[in-house]
Amino acid sequence: MGTFAIPGVKIAGTRFFGVIPLMTDPLFKRCARTLMMALAAVYIFLPAGAFAQLTGTNTNGEIDSIVALVDEDVILRSELDLAMTGIIDRIRASGEAMPPMHLIEGQVLERLILRELQVQRALQTGIRVSDADIDQTLVTLAQQNGITVQQMRQVIEGDGEDFSEFRRNIGEEIMTERLRQRNVNGMDPITDTEIDILLASDELAGGEYNVSHIMITLPDGSTPQQIAEAQAKVDDIHQRLLDGLDFASAAISYSQSQEALEGGLVGWRDLNSLPAFFSDAIRDLKPGEITQPIRSPAGFHIVKVNDYREQRQVVVKEYNARHIMIEVNELVTPRLAMDQIIEVKNKLEDGEDFAELAREYSDDTTSANLGGDMGWFPPEAYGERVYQTITAMQTGQTSEPFQTAGGWHIIELLGTRETDRTEEAIRQEAREKIMMQKAEQEVDKVLRQFRDEAFVEIRLPGHEDGRG
Repeated sequence: MGTFAIPGVKIAGTRFFGVIPLMTDPLFKRCARTLMMALAAVYIFLPAGAFAQLTGTNTNGEIDSIVALVDEDVILRSELDLAMTGIIDRIRASGEAMPPMHLIEGQVLERLILRELQVQRALQTGIRVSDADIDQTLVTLAQQNGITVQQMRQVIEGDGEDFSEFRRNIGEEIMTERLRQRNVNGMDPITDTEIDILLASDELAGGEYNVSHIMITLPDGSTPQQIAEAQAKVDDIHQRLLDGLDFASAAISYSQSQEALEGGLVGWRDLNSLPAFFSDAIRDLKPGEITQPIRSPAGFHIVKVNDYREQRQVVVKEYNARHIMIEVNELVTPRLAMDQIIEVKNKLEDGEDFAELAREYSDDTTSANLGGDMGWFPPEAYGERVYQTITAMQTGQTSEPFQTAGGWHIIELLGTRETDRTEEAIRQEAREKIMMQKAEQEVDKVLRQFRDEAFVEIRLPGHEDGRG
């Protein structure tokens, strides 16, 4: 599943152990139902949102009720109902078996509680979102859906919803993501030693697994009775899976992980990006198989391997070229720079040596003394204009003068080659995987801490005595 990154916010990882990428979680996107249905086929879609709460009535026009107290705020029945609608629509669209409604209801309520806690903590820690932040996010959302902001607004308001409330919820999403990022930023940086250790393990040499996950959590300082109850629950789920229960349906019904309402889907991961006790358990599994219940400090887990693919080789096309640049500065206007580069071009056409002209005229001090030699580089190394120019050239060809932000240029293409960058890519992947793993664990720990420390009173019938 793709991750939507809002401007100015870096998202450390994808779903696992509590990390929820912004605007990809159906429950968290409180947007108009009509928009969800219209844009369901695109990469980023906007599911149903909890707007009815503004009127103090539920979807049947009845007086609203409180289903949960969360510290200083409440969650209303109307909010839960409309969030439920988005989840149910997603399950139906996926073709997954529909779990019992009361189980979905409990999961959705727990997700709403976590969201509310994050909004509260963000406000308490001074995180604020400007109108400009929201405006930029709306522009990005609209572009990803192939529409304008005005068209998006028309769809939302055409469904009878309040666009200002839509904006407010976007702002809350930005706040919660910044809160998560703040927690991640506090982690120690990844060291070369950590990368070297990982690479020495040869774990990155393997392929990638598409996995799903069911988790039964344990509170900090669990008693023997709590551990025994969780063990019995996960054993029962495991047996029912072996007896034919659909994994996605079981995850929606029983899992306490943050990806539960997506059928437990984690997505594509190599063994390194998973906790060691997971990777050891799935290493020899075939697609469709599940693990035995796994114990971790956070609780009990069952993992399913949905699919497997071999690691792909990374081959990059590189270019060898030399160039002459006339810099634009306080003393050299763009017009003067253009006239100078045209003069150089004429000298080249008259047969003068490129390297000698580079030494005489080029303002690129790095390459000028080398006769303009730029060495070998990927086409995107020097920006879009250079990329467009050099990828359209043949070996031995000299370009027409062209302009970039730095000045005017002429490039001569000396050669091309295919370079195996697999080793470099693996090292970068190792760094990213270590960071993602640490970030996910950190965010999950913080979310569980929020939940444990908060005052939460559930008033939803049938769920008063437990979490979701």
